[in-house]
Amino acid sequence: MTAPGTLALALEVARILESLGIDYVIGGSVASSLVGEPRATVDLDVAVAMTADHIPPLLEVLADDYYVSETAARDAVRRRAAFNLIHLETMQKVDLFVLGDALLDRLQIARRQRVVLDDDGRMRLWVGSVEDQVLRKLWWFRLGGEVSERQWRDVIAMLRVQGPAVDVGSLRETAREAALEDLLDRALAEASPGGAS
Repeated sequence: MTAPGTLALALEVARILESLGIDYVIGGSVASSLVGEPRATVDLDVAVAMTADHIPPLLEVLADDYYVSETAARDAVRRRAAFNLIHLETMQKVDLFVLGDALLDRLQIARRQRVVLDDDGRMRLWVGSVEDQVLRKLWWFRLGGEVSERQWRDVIAMLRVQGPAVDVGSLRETAREAALEDLLDRALAEASPGGAS
């Protein structure tokens, strides 16, 4: 489960990004909790498709409620890296990951899904598809030397909870292109009924 306020922060950041025409995807623990096993988190990770032209209006909108370094934002856009926002009232950190042209980056926006969190449809977030969340977490797992139990546990939980809803064919195809097929095979075996727990 997300920590109190994290979901509200995600909704606020999403509203700001949408108002500026910045495509985004909520990722990380918040997203995996929505489609997998809920777990406590205060982190908010957001992948964004933005350019240098988005920076001035974004800084203007954020000025009253967030701290953000213009230098860090410009550098992140140029290098396709991350920068963060600090919500001044709660001191919660939002990591914005600027997407590039890599396969997993392109797919995150192309296959994102709208999640509605209330009955009247006002609380909505763009979240990565379960397939893309699995692939991204496998990518981070590999990048971190394949030692993060948290990343691996999130992958297994998403595969188990979503079960037949997972498009395994698409998942395998993309994993092959992203050189993650070996990790995906291990994860699918462990997540299957009777797999290791």
